[in-house]
Parts: sequence; C-alpha cells; structure tokens
Amino acid sequence: MSNNDRALEILYRITRGEEISVKKLAAERGVSIKSVSRDVARIKDFLAENRDLTGQAELAYCYAQKAYRLTSDEFLTDKELFAIAKALLGTRAFPKEKVEDLIAKFKRFTAPGDRKKLERIVGKELLHYSEIKHDASVIDNLWRLINVIYDKKEITILYRKVDRSLTQKRIQPVSLIFTEYYFYLIAYYPGKYKEPRYFRVDRIREITEHRQGFEPGGAPDFDEGLLRRRSQFMFYGPLRKIRFAFMGRSVQAILDRLPTARIVGGKRGEYIIEAETHGDGIKMFLLSQGAGVKVLEPPELAAAMKKEIGGMGGLYDGYG
Repeated sequence: MSNNDRALEILYRITRGEEISVKKLAAERGVSIKSVSRDVARIKDFLAENRDLTGQAELAYCYAQKAYRLTSDEFLTDKELFAIAKALLGTRAFPKEKVEDLIAKFKRFTAPGDRKKLERIVGKELLHYSEIKHDASVIDNLWRLINVIYDKKEITILYRKVDRSLTQKRIQPVSLIFTEYYFYLIAYYPGKYKEPRYFRVDRIREITEHRQGFEPGGAPDFDEGLLRRRSQFMFYGPLRKIRFAFMGRSVQAILDRLPTARIVGGKRGEYIIEAETHGDGIKMFLLSQGAGVKVLEPPELAAAMKKEIGGMGGLYDGYG
C-alpha cells in the first residue's frame, strides 16, 4: 500500500467516526510507526490549511485512548447526539431498523467513553420500540416532497383515505410538519388558498410531478411560518379566532401546544386565552382538558363542545 493509499484509508476511517492508533495501524499494515505518523501529519496539515473548507475540522489526539479522532466545531456534541437519539425514539415515526441504523451512525461520532452510555441509555428503549405502522416509506416520501416544495412544483398524489379507499389529488405543496407521531404535508388545491389541506405523508402511495410550477406568495396573506403556527391539529377547516377560559394546572402547557395562543385576561386561577387555528381539531384538544376549559367564543364552538360533552355523558347513563 502506497503512502497516498494509506493516508486516504486513514482519512476515510476517521470521517466515519473511527479512532486511529498509529501503533495499531502500523502493525496492521506492516510498516513503521514513523511512516504512519507521517501520514497523520500530512492529514493534520491539510486540515489546518483548509479549515474554512473542512468546517474547522482537526485531528485531535486522545491521550486516554492513545489514538487520533476527527473533531470539528460543526460536529454535534455527545450531549446533542444523546438528546436527538431520545427524541427520535419518542417520535415512533420510523421503522425500527431505520432507527437502529441512525443510532448506530450517531455512535460513530460520540467519544469512546460515551458510546457505552448511549448503548445503555437507548438499548432497552430500542428493544421495546414500537413503530407506527405506515403504508409507504416515510423517508422516501419526505425527500421527494421536500424537493417539490423547494422547486414549487404542482403534484398529483395517490392518497389512501381513512376508510382505506384511494383517491387522486392535484395539489400545490407548501410545507411539511411533524406532530403526534406523523408527518403531514400542508398543501392547497390550485387557485383555492383560503383553507390549507393536510395529507399524512405515510398515506401517500404515489407522487407524480408536473412541469407546471406555482407561486405560493400569490395566495392571500400567505405566510408559511404563520400557517405552521395555526396548523397544529391537522384538521381541514377555516381559520377562526377562539377564546376560552382555562382553569387547569399548567397554563404554560396550553401556550406551548397552541403557538398562536396568548393570555388576554383572567383572574387568580383562571386565564382567558385567545388563539387562531384552522379546522375543528381544536375541539378535540379542548375536550381533553376536561373541566379545566370553558369555551367562550365563537358561539358555534361553545355549542359544539356542549353537544359533545352531553353525548359523552349519555354513554355513562346508569353508572354512579
């Protein structure tokens, strides 16, 4: 193996998160320690001369392991990788084998002493990991959708509805959002910009791209960031302003769940909250708060809450 080949091998291995022991590599390749040390020095010089191109990467020596490892200001830290791994497991959005693959990749870029920690912390959770069942590859669909959103292309999707029947929809995709275990595509029907439509990404069976593009800025008051803030429950319907009294334990939990929410009044132990949201998904959320919520406006939402609560009470006639 030539010097160049050996240097390339070292470079390849360190970029995959491996640690390189000069002594061990010299023994593996049947060359002197001095030869491998020269290869390491060449890589260190290259990284030092091209810091802007390599993301401030450098070959650092770990005295505890007596080996070199690649470090960079742009690498995720061990604590960041741990947090991402836990969040990834909590989503249940990907197949178990994909999660195992991703966490294995994370482990390559953790410090050697922390790899066992990562394995212990996520090992049992991964063993009992239960993925959400999907019809299609979420990752493949996400990547295609990211590209058509970026290119502002109209698409036609073959979509499985709740009743499992298939339907075709020509749409203008504008954003992707993750909530409650699922990824959703936010889109409009061409020329109809008042109410966004939501499609679960895992239910999209086919995607056909069209040459025709579109400009979402042409939609009235289109603001992707605001749209995402108002689209928390993935239910189709008009935008409306709601007002409710909250008497529950944690008002901060309500504010976190509803990005558009703000406290506009109230008294001790009771907060008056206003928010803007699309569709009727908000009703399900408010019902989940039990007696801690009373809808004040609009009247039709208060009436719908009352009717739903009455129907729930009827289910328990004969008890108590």
